[in-house]
Formats: sequence, C-alpha cells, structure tokens
Amino acid sequence: MQENVMPGIQPPPEGDVIHQPLPGCHVTPKYYTWFQETLGHTGAAGLMAFTGSGKATARYLTDRQGYKRFDGFEHAASGSVQDISHELLGDTYAGTDHVFRLNGPRVEAFSGVEARLFNLVSQGRVEEYRASVHATRHTRPRLAWDKKWGGPVSVHADGSVFAIRLLPGQRRARS
Repeated sequence: MQENVMPGIQPPPEGDVIHQPLPGCHVTPKYYTWFQETLGHTGAAGLMAFTGSGKATARYLTDRQGYKRFDGFEHAASGSVQDISHELLGDTYAGTDHVFRLNGPRVEAFSGVEARLFNLVSQGRVEEYRASVHATRHTRPRLAWDKKWGGPVSVHADGSVFAIRLLPGQRRARS
C-alpha cells in the first residue's frame, strides 16, 4: 500500500473552533496496519541494503523510496553485493565485504546479517524475522574480539554484524 499520510497532529476542536494541525505525525487507527507494515518493510530494506543484497532490498521499497535503484543488475564493481559469508563469534553471517586502507594498512570490513535471519528477510518473511529478532534480542548486542576472524566484531540487536580486520601481511601502524 503506497499511502501518503500528511504529517500533523490535529488537536480536538473546541466548540466551533478547529485548530490548525501541530507539527508532528499522528497515526490514526485507520492507518495502524499500514504504519506497522511500512515500519517492517523499511527496516527490512535497510537490513538487506546493509548486507549488499539489492534484489532483497528492492522487494521492500516503493517506487518513491527508490525501488528501481536496487532492482537492476547487481555487479560487484558498481556497488555492494551480498556475496560472502563468515563465521563470527560462533554464528554464520551473510553479507558483503570491502577492502580499503585505514591509515596506511589495508583492512577488510564485513557487514552482514545472521544467515538464518537473512534467509527469512530475503524470502519475504518479515514478520517471522521480526518475531525471531524479538525473541533473541537478549543475546545481542555484543562487541568482542574474534580470534579466528582476527579483529573486532560488533553484533547488533537486529541480527546485523560489522567486523573489521587487517589483511594478512599488513603491519600495524606505529603509535
């Protein structure tokens, strides 16, 4: 549903006087379902964009939100592509990685989502994803050094992860 709800909080009338709307956004009961779906889809789109999955991102966007920007051909040289998985802190994550220089040394950064959660969202099962994240939210967030990965790993409450490490053969910067 592509509603266009205008922002504004309508104060109740005082007798015959109808006040101008106040700044803000008031979701009335008529739009509760639409608003819940919109929040779910927006969150899912953001999560899928973080993993580099353009096709999975597009399915949750309307034309006005930029559906066509994510629905085209995905090529590694033109943007992020969900093309890799890593085991981090004992869990498997699907996502994308980038290599860049950080104060000289080359580093790898990985962003993704727990593989099981990624599969739910990429299959369009947003409500199931949301229920699963809610049920496991107490196990996240966490920030730890992963010896096997070789760097810090940050896991967020929504199941997303960001990890960074020096590439092999890179020297640490001197202090």
